[in-house]
Amino acid sequence: MINNNSLVILDELNKGCGMGMEALGCILEKVQGKELKENIFELHKKYNELSNKIEELHDKNSTEKIDENSTMSKVMTWYGIQIRTITDSSDSKLTEMTMQGLNMGIIDGIKLLKQENLDKKVKKLVEDYIDMQEKYVEKLKKYL
Repeated sequence: MINNNSLVILDELNKGCGMGMEALGCILEKVQGKELKENIFELHKKYNELSNKIEELHDKNSTEKIDENSTMSKVMTWYGIQIRTITDSSDSKLTEMTMQGLNMGIIDGIKLLKQENLDKKVKKLVEDYIDMQEKYVEKLKKYL
């Protein structure tokens, strides 16, 4: 059984994946380039796969429902993307926004790793979360 601190980390990690999927869903609607669209779709899929692993581990260790992003948070994500792309919805701008989101996720992930008493399985999921985002930052640079 994992400790309470690790359950809290799983909740936060799941929120990060949810935010990533929400934002990428909005961005995917605007992307024009086929290759960029494929990369963003692939990233969305990776967030979803990681989220499933997080939920599975959480459900094995808690009777509580895993935390997810609020409806307000989802609306604000959508609204923010719409506002930021009013004057420029180019693939370059969408890539920049995606990379900014990935970098925020990396920073949040690193902070989560520094938590005390982190279960090994949870630590591995956080490391996977960071690693995935770092790879996509590199992968997306060519679309700026």
